Amino acid sequence: MSSTQTTRANPTSPTTRISRVGPSRRARLLPLLSQLLLTLAAIVVLIPFVWMISSALKPTSEVFASPPRLVGSTLEWHNFADAWTYLPFGRFMVNGVIVSGIGTLIVVASSAMAAYAFSRIRWRGRDGVFLLYLGTLMIPQEVLVVPMFILMRNLGWVNSYLALIIPWAFTAFGTFLLRQFFLTLPDELEDAARIDGASRWRVFSQILLPLAAPAMGTLAVFTFIGYWNSFLWPLLVVSDVKMATVPLGLNMFLGQTGNQWNLLMAAATISILPSVLIVALLQRYLVSGIALSGMGGR
Repeated sequence: MSSTQTTRANPTSPTTRISRVGPSRRARLLPLLSQLLLTLAAIVVLIPFVWMISSALKPTSEVFASPPRLVGSTLEWHNFADAWTYLPFGRFMVNGVIVSGIGTLIVVASSAMAAYAFSRIRWRGRDGVFLLYLGTLMIPQEVLVVPMFILMRNLGWVNSYLALIIPWAFTAFGTFLLRQFFLTLPDELEDAARIDGASRWRVFSQILLPLAAPAMGTLAVFTFIGYWNSFLWPLLVVSDVKMATVPLGLNMFLGQTGNQWNLLMAAATISILPSVLIVALLQRYLVSGIALSGMGGR
């Protein structure tokens, strides 16, 4: 037997040990490297939030202290109460919840019905109309605000919830997201229900919608946060303080309090709580919804 054949057959040879150890070590290093990168990314993302909360608890004179310190000499918990009472911040929060909540419900409902029509119902020109509808995503909001404001003024909706909710309640993004999910569902589900006598509405509401819960939860999170953080459009259609949303309230807060950044940071900390809550409640749908609806088109 040759030396080459002996090396291949011998399990204790150095070559065999290297080939066995190499992939095993690589398999251990890759998850460790991924975890390290994810941890660094999480730290970078969390730094502004940590600094915001830290500034909210500092005395006014120590917010821009040099050298900067993470914790002030005292913890000023009353900053949150002062920020809440200095302006009608409770009213801003209520307006934000109403606008974001109702807007999210309308977006999810309209997007689900439009996605069903574009994915499960065959009609002439369907794909062309969908591409035209999808093309509206390329139009920036800044281009639409002037004609949209003129329309709201002609309808008499300025300084109302209707002006804050309706113009952005029918989006191509939500339709695209849910359409991609509906395309992943087998046609046999719908065919079996139709054979059993189910109407198209019953198939949509009782069979497809329950299956689309992850994608709808994902859309609800994105839509709620989008409404909650909207600033440009409310700035144009709202001139009454009683109708202001949270971003407008923060803007007015900065103008009236001058350099009291600790109170502004306290108000900003309060303002992120609804978004954190909605993400926490729907987090189990978030990852699965993106995974199922992102690349599922057929």
